[in-house]
Amino acid sequence: MKAIQIDRIGGPEVMYYTDIPKPELRPGTVLVRNRAIAVNFGDLFFTRNEYLVKPKLPDTPGMEAAGVIDAVAPDITNLKPGTRVAFIGMGSYAEYTLIRAGRVMVLPDYLSFEEGAAFTIAVLTAWHTIHTCHHVTPGQTVIVHSAAGGVGIAAVQIAKAAGARVIGTVSADSKRQLARAFGADEVINYETHDFAEEAMRLTDGRGVDLILDAVGKPTFEKGLSCLAPFGHLVLYGRAGGPPDRLDPIRLLAKSLKVSGFAVPMVYSMSEIHQRGVDDVFRLSREGKLKIPVGRKFPLSEAAQAHRYMLSRQSTGKLLLIP
Repeated sequence: MKAIQIDRIGGPEVMYYTDIPKPELRPGTVLVRNRAIAVNFGDLFFTRNEYLVKPKLPDTPGMEAAGVIDAVAPDITNLKPGTRVAFIGMGSYAEYTLIRAGRVMVLPDYLSFEEGAAFTIAVLTAWHTIHTCHHVTPGQTVIVHSAAGGVGIAAVQIAKAAGARVIGTVSADSKRQLARAFGADEVINYETHDFAEEAMRLTDGRGVDLILDAVGKPTFEKGLSCLAPFGHLVLYGRAGGPPDRLDPIRLLAKSLKVSGFAVPMVYSMSEIHQRGVDDVFRLSREGKLKIPVGRKFPLSEAAQAHRYMLSRQSTGKLLLIP
């Protein structure tokens, strides 16, 4: 089968398109023929050996896709060949991926393969930061950084569905309209404006209740400064580099909270994971949650997709098509 491989650590330049053996079933697994594969910043960190999961060279990047089950292990009884699914798991930059059955989600009929691939990590990350790490209630104010990206667009919609006021931040004026189109009440270009000052102005000096931060170093410190009393900052990425070390004593003055989130954490917590899956599918079915596909690349051009993501020009989700 065709796949993207890496045999050394580095950036987009270390990925190459090649033939590798088709995976063989193991107990507890299913084999999925991928139809659409999502590209994430985590994939960049994986090839650099900076992700939570470390590559075992040679290795295949990628952590989510959608497709059709090709085969199931004999001990799997709740899934069958021919079922349309999406999954979260390593090794998705390939025509086929062997994945543990517990990481597979049956795709509703109303979601295409491309929508399914764009949906899993983005919407579940957004949902869990809003409803598991925090508990957004009507009337709260939420800052969503990178509000024109896949997770950001999902977070804007999920927070709005929960009754929050949403302030989105973007890195370019060209992305402002997209964030507004998906429900952001206010949108700030954090490259040209001090988003913390703007947030304090927009909240009449009170500050915001929740900040969802995938940027890291450029936004973390300012984020702390514009939290309301008992405010909460959830760090779920570091596209701009890791934040400086935090002295916890700084949190005392306004009783602030800082936490982190990575979606693999919920895999082993089946009840919490299923609650998120059920609710994001409900929101989608009700027309309250959509994830646009920003651009599609052939699987063979995965390196170009990574370069495009690094350019910070992308919006929505980027996909690879086998």
